[in-house]
Amino acid sequence: MCGIIGYIGDRCASDILISGLSHLEYRGYDSSGVALMHGNEIDIYKAPGKLINLIEELKSKQDVCAKSHIGIGHIRWATHGLPTTTNAHPHTSNCNNLTLVHNGIIENYQELKEELIKVGSVFKSQTDTEVAAHLIAYEYEKTHDLLKAMQSAVKKIKGAFAFCAIHKSEPDKIVVAKRNAPLVIGVGNGENFIASDIPAMIEYTKKAIYLTDYQVGVVQKDSIQIFDKDDNLTANKIEYLPFEAVAISKLGYKHFMLKEIHEQSDVVRNVLGGRLLSPDKEVNLNEFKLNNDEINKISRVQIIACGTSLHAGMVGKYIIEKFTKIPVDVEPSSEYIYRDTIADKNTLVIGISQSGETADTITAIKQVKECGSHIAIITNRTDSTMARLADSLLPVDAGIEVSVAATKSYMAQLISLYLLSMKIMEVKDKNSAKNPEIMKLKQELLELPSKIEILLENTDNIQRIAKKYSNYKNFIFIARGINFPSALEGALKLKEISYINATGYCAGELKHGPIAMLDENMPVLAILNTGIVYDKVLSNCEEARARQAKLIGVTNYLAEKDERLFDDIIKIPSGSDLISPAINIVVLQLLAYYIAEYLGKDVDQPRNLAKSVTVE
Repeated sequence: MCGIIGYIGDRCASDILISGLSHLEYRGYDSSGVALMHGNEIDIYKAPGKLINLIEELKSKQDVCAKSHIGIGHIRWATHGLPTTTNAHPHTSNCNNLTLVHNGIIENYQELKEELIKVGSVFKSQTDTEVAAHLIAYEYEKTHDLLKAMQSAVKKIKGAFAFCAIHKSEPDKIVVAKRNAPLVIGVGNGENFIASDIPAMIEYTKKAIYLTDYQVGVVQKDSIQIFDKDDNLTANKIEYLPFEAVAISKLGYKHFMLKEIHEQSDVVRNVLGGRLLSPDKEVNLNEFKLNNDEINKISRVQIIACGTSLHAGMVGKYIIEKFTKIPVDVEPSSEYIYRDTIADKNTLVIGISQSGETADTITAIKQVKECGSHIAIITNRTDSTMARLADSLLPVDAGIEVSVAATKSYMAQLISLYLLSMKIMEVKDKNSAKNPEIMKLKQELLELPSKIEILLENTDNIQRIAKKYSNYKNFIFIARGINFPSALEGALKLKEISYINATGYCAGELKHGPIAMLDENMPVLAILNTGIVYDKVLSNCEEARARQAKLIGVTNYLAEKDERLFDDIIKIPSGSDLISPAINIVVLQLLAYYIAEYLGKDVDQPRNLAKSVTVE
């Protein structure tokens, strides 16, 4: 889970690389480094910690850096070895002629390392990446051709990788390779770029070539050559990038996370736009490619995702089962891939991922495709690996999400699942579009942006509560029914960015063990909205109060007599139980954000986390 950047052209390479890495910090920030080619020399600069440490390192080297117009850079999220200068990328071979950066994990690095040691390689780092540097250099000695060396080496490597390599003897090119890790080439005029993700180069070019698995490429300032796994030259497929540079600006907000929380009303409008026109009209979801006969044959739905996307899938289970009566399984991708895949042509499989590059989910999708199931992908990135695996691609239109903690992409995933479930229901039941409950839900979806804006316009109470509870070391979130995933997601947000030990529970499960933890030092946040489980959650709050726990209520209704139970109450706009997860989550995101801010945490780049989890 790292970010890589490469540049070749006439500009100052170090400026391009540092700018690119600054837009890839969401992918890793344990250490960073650049390799700059000038003439037949390669200068390498590395630093542990945040990118600012590398920037400081380069300040005293400006005269040397200015001479370079070709280079590669890397920002690391450690998988093998501590985040030290030695383990930071770029890595070199013993001869120091070849330099390499890498995203991914080399699964057979130990075996390769043992073989390379036998032929004289001496290793300095604890990383798997250094093995690749030595291996490519070893292959280079056979051919004295960097392209051929890369082609030979990648055939021996197992696992995931995106490589960028330069060699002193071939100072006019960067050689790249990809398998199960994202890599894109930005096409310029007399210059070209390489990156793990488009934010790194969007301010320089709007044209890109997306490498596919097993491809190897040679990038020069005026040409790009891509070769397939059989080493045959392929045609370059240039695509136009849908993003603007402003998408990676904070626009005056203190953090990207706060900006992205505030963008959620517009995100809902974007997802609904053209798909839900009015309460009395059917959902228009042309992106869902199953015909009516195929939809009617769906006997089972499987939702596969990780992290925040998994919680969105759990809400989706409630909605799909309620509307369609089709059984739905929701499972973490990391578990799905290590058991028997039970699916068939009548199974609809929904893969959810913000980045579309989540390694576990990609593996799961590839496995289930072999069963003949229809694959619907819900992702924020139509240029991603998962998008290219989809039979039906449901883009969430949330725009680039920079903060590591997902907010607006979660909202977009929820709305997409509402639309998909209603689409399936309307095919299976021709009269459902006129069902009063469905018409009410559609109206609530259309009104949702304005309700989110009401919440965002007045956050004083949330900020007060956040400050009050910011020094607690533990937190419990409880809910029932469709909001149980909201409790999980609220707890996840809090622990992600504040490092408070927060856990979400089904409220009814509180008395089956977790209640032992309750005392005056354990805040309990309860989500209770009008609906079938309201009285039950209220009863669970009584149990928590009896153990002297601090109680926070997030609710759209509380009788005056019940308000006495709670130390603090956050009221949300009215709405049905069905729509409440999309309203409640805004409160929970804001609460987590303000607690982390009061604690002085790095909100956008929390420790140990990366935005796009591209390793299994």
